[in-house]
Amino acid sequence: MKQSRLRSILAAVLLSAMLSAAQGRDYVDYVNPMMGNISHLLVPTFPTVHLPNSMLRVVPERADYTADLLHGLPLITTSHRGRSAFNLFIDEATDYQYDNEEIRPYGYSVCLIEPQVQVRFAVSHQSGIYEVRSEKGEVGSIRLTTQNGHIDHDGDTWSGFQNLDNGTRVYIYLKVDEAELRYGVSFISVEQARKNMERELAGKTFEQIEQAGRDAWNRALGKIEVEGGTDDDRTVFYTSLYRYYERQVCISEDGRYYSAFDHQVHSDHGTPFYTDDWIWDTYRAAHPLRLLIDAGTERDILRSYILMSEQEGTGWIPTFPEVTGDSRRMNSNHTVAMYADALSKGLTDFDVEKAYRACRAAIEEKTLAPWSAMKGGWLNRFYRDHGYIPALPEGEKETLPDVNPNEKRQPVAVTLGTSYDEWCLSRIASFLSKKKDANYYQQRSQNYRNIYNPATRFFHPKDSLGQWIEPFDYRFSGGMGAREFYGENNGWVYRWDVQHDIAGLIRLHGGPAQFCADLDQTFREPLGRSKFEFFAQLPDHTGNVGQFSMANEPSLHVPYLYNYAGQAWKTQKRIRELLRQWFRNDLMGLPGDEDGGGMSAFVVFSMAGLYPVTPGRAEYAVGSPVFTKVRLHLSNGRTFTIEAPAASARAKYVSEATLDGQQLPAPFVSHEAVARGATLRLQMTDRPAPLWGED
Repeated sequence: MKQSRLRSILAAVLLSAMLSAAQGRDYVDYVNPMMGNISHLLVPTFPTVHLPNSMLRVVPERADYTADLLHGLPLITTSHRGRSAFNLFIDEATDYQYDNEEIRPYGYSVCLIEPQVQVRFAVSHQSGIYEVRSEKGEVGSIRLTTQNGHIDHDGDTWSGFQNLDNGTRVYIYLKVDEAELRYGVSFISVEQARKNMERELAGKTFEQIEQAGRDAWNRALGKIEVEGGTDDDRTVFYTSLYRYYERQVCISEDGRYYSAFDHQVHSDHGTPFYTDDWIWDTYRAAHPLRLLIDAGTERDILRSYILMSEQEGTGWIPTFPEVTGDSRRMNSNHTVAMYADALSKGLTDFDVEKAYRACRAAIEEKTLAPWSAMKGGWLNRFYRDHGYIPALPEGEKETLPDVNPNEKRQPVAVTLGTSYDEWCLSRIASFLSKKKDANYYQQRSQNYRNIYNPATRFFHPKDSLGQWIEPFDYRFSGGMGAREFYGENNGWVYRWDVQHDIAGLIRLHGGPAQFCADLDQTFREPLGRSKFEFFAQLPDHTGNVGQFSMANEPSLHVPYLYNYAGQAWKTQKRIRELLRQWFRNDLMGLPGDEDGGGMSAFVVFSMAGLYPVTPGRAEYAVGSPVFTKVRLHLSNGRTFTIEAPAASARAKYVSEATLDGQQLPAPFVSHEAVARGATLRLQMTDRPAPLWGED
């Protein structure tokens, strides 16, 4: 009797374990689109319904997550953070109280309390389907609106367009079929929108479309498998991977695409055309991640940006390509890093010569002033002659026409960013055997030294006469967002913005010991003012640990810098603490703006145990994996595996490491080892192991 009862208990436990394992295979079930939907200060994440890298994206239309009214049913969001281009309304109301909302990456459902309608939505790449069922029996009137365009209505069919910025239009074709509303969208024409709808939806039920979306997400998310950790760990990980797939978007439609760069429809000649990329944010981790798990898409993106430089007429590589063209936001020209990184890691299947010319032209010919698409003038000439961007004393009036009056010169940020860009350019020139150019830009990449103040060990703005701007406060000088000298972040963050020459930066600080001490102080330095005053001036500088800002992209590599100075255990400690403190499975689970996958890719890499500190250099810094096993299924068909059997919330420190069975003395893994499908095995402990990675 006891044995029978024991067998029953064991069978129940085994069945429970099998069911749990089966549920774990559906990666998409771990995604929580609401993670981060309430912001700490600025822009939250949005619960976007879409397929990976697809043109059609839908976000519930409301003021913010806490709003109790929906403004109709959305049909397409045309840009990251944008509003809906069209809205669908049931009955005469324009705003609806709602309840029982459920959002998944591939679908959406909600109850509109009045007019008592249950709505379900499923998405495809360039089309979508709404199922609308009334609890009263009959669905009332249906209206389709556009904020700035034209809609035609013919029986059960709606078609039309909405004007976007820069002469771009988005078109729609919608048809009612009993309780379902099927529609297609296009940037080419209404007719193409109809073709997109028919190609993707014809003959398919709602359930089939929904299942196809679910399958697409499981394939994409399954490129990285994890074991161990908690359910919340897996939710944070796969939600971050979902965010990474929101951009860039493919806008090829049946082999054609509309380009806002020359306002023409082109054949894509078999290479899908991609856009919507905030490269200042995404070059750091999102593009390096794509090089590993989706190199074909990365190749197509690189080809697309070369075409944009030709279509626009300037010959300049884009920096913020969107559906409506290049908005040229932020500072520097970091698209060059994407090309340098691709070449360093063996992706060469694009016109490298054209890429080099377009990247070089953007750096040499376009103004170096942030947020501007004007040609270079005095500021560029000064940089070429003196090796730094000159600063104005606080309060002095700006007279240069190419400087955005709101964004200022950002002279320290631009000097540091351009030094890195020129290093990347030297790498591309070297690949092309342009030795003279390679040497020239390698020398230019040392310009960051021209604004290093040895008395303070900070990067400090200089005026045009070569004098330090004084008096100076590295926390607060520079006005709103510190833009008169830095950019969104203060001097404590930009103190570490030398991704390409960390060894040189260590030497400037006086050696590894002082370098690590200065890093320590970054995480300890108090705000210096009340939170109200600090964030009123530096609203992007959130997610603070001392003066470190987890919420802004120039900080992402900073915790890994200890690896380069012989104190790898501090990188391991910091990374685990930052992940635990700032990335959580809840509505406020991100510390700041998620700018299109950049911050989320940091989470994916860091939870896996690696990070690409220097795009353009074929290596990864080792951190502290959250999971006991991670398998990265690479684009070349191989699998790179990270094993950390003892990893836990407490066991965060690496005491020993092997790569394919051979001792790994330093906390770095080459891209070559990753690409060949090596196995990195880490012995984890709950106490710092300062001897590992000391050299």
